[in-house]
Amino acid sequence: MPDSQFSAALPLLIAFAQGLLIGLERGWHQRREKEGARIAGLRTYGLLGLLGGLIGLLAGSEPGLLIGLSLIAVTLFLLVGYLLEVLRDQDIGMTSLVAGVLTFMLGVAACRGYSTESAAAAVLVLFLLSYKVSIHAVLRALEPQELHATLKLLLISVVVLPVLPDRGIGPWQAINPYEVWWMVVLISAISFSGYFAMRIVGQRKGVLLTALLAGLASSTALTLSFSRLSRHAGADRESGQQCLLAAGILLACGTMFPRMLIVISLLNPLILPSLLLPLMSMALVVYSSAGLMFWHSLRSSGADGKRHTGLKNPLELSTALLFALLLMLLMLVTLWLKQQFGDAGVLLLSALSGITDVDAITLALLRMAPDEISLSLAVEGILLAACVNSLVKGGIACGVAGGRFGLRILLPMLLATAAALLGWWL
Repeated sequence: MPDSQFSAALPLLIAFAQGLLIGLERGWHQRREKEGARIAGLRTYGLLGLLGGLIGLLAGSEPGLLIGLSLIAVTLFLLVGYLLEVLRDQDIGMTSLVAGVLTFMLGVAACRGYSTESAAAAVLVLFLLSYKVSIHAVLRALEPQELHATLKLLLISVVVLPVLPDRGIGPWQAINPYEVWWMVVLISAISFSGYFAMRIVGQRKGVLLTALLAGLASSTALTLSFSRLSRHAGADRESGQQCLLAAGILLACGTMFPRMLIVISLLNPLILPSLLLPLMSMALVVYSSAGLMFWHSLRSSGADGKRHTGLKNPLELSTALLFALLLMLLMLVTLWLKQQFGDAGVLLLSALSGITDVDAITLALLRMAPDEISLSLAVEGILLAACVNSLVKGGIACGVAGGRFGLRILLPMLLATAAALLGWWL
């Protein structure tokens, strides 16, 4: 077959293949039915895809009428089969009916110049059809606040973000609403993913895995929670539970550094080479300490690793709004301090911001470098915030849990800070 003829026939083959794939899933799902008891199976869906492709080819330059009438005819044909199946089985599920209509329309799209888009949509249809049991299980396990969090994430990303102006406003033209909100969406999505990863894995999988995933959401919150749990882990300060909780805190704190590197690489890759060695040095020290604590927990008794972490859903719309306000405020204050006190003012703000959080000041500095501030100043500010935040979490462990447990967290944080400064100097 000449290349031109093959190129012309390829969309029709794609339409047919899409129908066969959807029919394969539907046929497998109903494979225990008796022959002739299925309204539609592999062959029917394959023919629907092929029919859609042929209609798409025959429609020509005025496709509306032919495609519309064909869609009505196919829908009526499938609807008759659906009604017969309902009368026979008393099953009102409409999945096969909708899948049949989709198969026809995907075939039409494949032959109307949308082969790639129709193939991608066919894969999504297959995914939804194949994971029926898993999707229903997720729906049954979904809590009301988790559904609300999903809707809020969609609201701030799909509805709010596209309508914001993508230009500088305010004093010194320092605030770009679109970029600020995009950063909010980015951090919210990371926290949202971390929360649901913990939700799916479950507490029974162990404190360590939960802590590793919690590092995506809030290592500071987990530090406070695990430090409180350590006070009730038993009188023996060397117990396996104590070491396991300390390992969990260190794992969560260590995860903060790769997370920062990912955000930096996405928002301002120019800064990444300067921060790669210091932040990876901090991660290496903290992760090594976590491994040592875990090894101690294995040698001790009573390390069940199934305590509840107390972490809550990290996505709240009010939190996102406050974050946006904080980020804009930090950008304005940073420029003001830069004008009043030079580089020293920016570093002071970085240290103060690191007491509670590293994300806001990191995003603010990434946003302003290299236009409003130098790349080297942004590097120093981000690194300073990370070091201060790490030492604060060590202080939280000492203040809440006290004793040797607090030192198990504070000493690695001190070593990590020293490693970061050495990496930055090198």
